[in-house]
Amino acid sequence: MPPPFTELAGLSTTVDRVVYMPHLEAPADRPHPFVYFITIHNHSSETVTIRGRKWVVTDEDKSKVVVEGDGVVGKFPRLAVGETFSYNSYHIIAGKSSAEGAFFGVTDAGCPVFTRIPAFEMRVPPAS
Repeated sequence: MPPPFTELAGLSTTVDRVVYMPHLEAPADRPHPFVYFITIHNHSSETVTIRGRKWVVTDEDKSKVVVEGDGVVGKFPRLAVGETFSYNSYHIIAGKSSAEGAFFGVTDAGCPVFTRIPAFEMRVPPAS
């Protein structure tokens, strides 16, 4: 059994921007796309390779959708001390929702680590 993931001091994530993008394609039951911009910061004393992520998206009725997968937008970024990795992706929601999660990685020494993704809200603007 692999060792448990530990939160690595100095490895952090920021949600840089969240943008409502109504022109993007979305299914009728979840018609509201939001693009989010994320940066992973490595201010730890270890080089870290990000191997996966987990998102929990909670709708205003408290229903949850969990999204897990390998890598980050198809990549496995290796962050030396002081480096960052920025990307954008999206969530498609039915109504007011929040999202939070974590990135999972491994240090060059083989220790499994994680950093939390801060919670952010996605609010559909009123129709004009």
